[in-house]
Amino acid sequence: MTDIEVLKQVLDAGLVAHVAVHDDDGQPYVIPVAYARRGDHVLFHGSSGSRLFRTLADGQPTCLTVTLLDGMVLARSAFESSMNYRCAMVLGVATRLSGDDELDALRIITEHLLPGRWEEARQPTPKERAATITLSLDLAECSLKIGEGLPEDDPADLVDPVYSKIWAGTVPIREAFGEPITDHHTPAGVPVPHYIANWTRP
Repeated sequence: MTDIEVLKQVLDAGLVAHVAVHDDDGQPYVIPVAYARRGDHVLFHGSSGSRLFRTLADGQPTCLTVTLLDGMVLARSAFESSMNYRCAMVLGVATRLSGDDELDALRIITEHLLPGRWEEARQPTPKERAATITLSLDLAECSLKIGEGLPEDDPADLVDPVYSKIWAGTVPIREAFGEPITDHHTPAGVPVPHYIANWTRP
């Protein structure tokens, strides 16, 4: 499997991306965004009232990252202890979407986060779409970083009479959806949508 295929898997598995942008004074910000992948592009959106999002829409170069934390790595020293993770990084200039292309992007983002919801929920109104900036970032410039495996201890710790007796290994981290909680506006007898039962986390 190629790095780009693994990178796409990371993007498909994540739910939140972080996007870099700076204001007119050069102050950097990192903004969490909902996102989804469509082919060789990452789609994300924000408020049209956001000065920072308007800056991205106007062509400021950016960096979008998605990190999946897979586990904690406990070595026999604090220095060698670490994390297992997968991180996708995408660099470039985002393109603002409009019309049917934007609506399709909003559908894809919704279905990435809430599979099955788009067909049941009310569609965005013209006013809601005017309040939203939807952007697309090409995967042409991207990188993948992966940390995995067991601890890599200092050889001296493995024979030390004290530290060699310390437990070492990995502690996996697993995400999971909990039981749905019905809000107080839902009429009695309305069941939890069947598609939610199919939601899983990789």
